[in-house]
Amino acid sequence: MKKKDKVVERILWSIALPGFAQILNGKLFKGILFIALEFMINVNSHFNEIIRLSFIGKIEDSITQTNYQWLMFYPCVYFLAMWDAIKDAGGGKEPYSYLPFVFSACFVTIGIIYSSKITLFGIMLGTVWFPMICVIPGLIIGFSLKTIIKKRMYN
Repeated sequence: MKKKDKVVERILWSIALPGFAQILNGKLFKGILFIALEFMINVNSHFNEIIRLSFIGKIEDSITQTNYQWLMFYPCVYFLAMWDAIKDAGGGKEPYSYLPFVFSACFVTIGIIYSSKITLFGIMLGTVWFPMICVIPGLIIGFSLKTIIKKRMYN
């Protein structure tokens, strides 16, 4: 398998469940640790119920179910697992390649904090949809900073 295909496969498995990609990369301890952390955070934050309620349009109920103290850990574990999977698969060799992951984790965490207060076009998006939208500015800022820093380093 080509390195690029391996990296893409690992990030997709990591998106599905943090820890799977580590297991595929032969890092069993890290994989089991990420799966255990994901499971612990998921159960304690009521994340599956939040997702279910969000998908059927019961946003207010999903907000009520949310344990923010636990859910705020999820973005950091999630994006760290993705970054780690990419690094172990041979990707992320460019300087500052981690920045999009770090800024996405930060923006999604902030999105969770404000998810019960912010509406877009009069629609409450809640603790699933609003944080997901927050990935976009995280990626934009992360990739932009990576580009700016690299240009300044090489000029």
